[in-house]
Amino acid sequence: MAKILIIDDEPSILESLNMFLTEKGHRVFTAETGAKGLDLFSKKSFQVVIMDIRLPDFNGLDILQAMM
Repeated sequence: MAKILIIDDEPSILESLNMFLTEKGHRVFTAETGAKGLDLFSKKSFQVVIMDIRLPDFNGLDILQAMM
């Protein structure tokens, strides 16, 4: 199954996506901020990243640019 990173500042979204994807057999990592998401991304390899565009510390598009 896929290793998935979810970056979102809304706890309910993180929790529901985490539960759903974990039940489907995926390995899920979560981050509440762009900085934490970038840190995880730099330490592990992910097949999928699900990310909010509006985060308190970064614009999601800026994070996407940094990931490339």
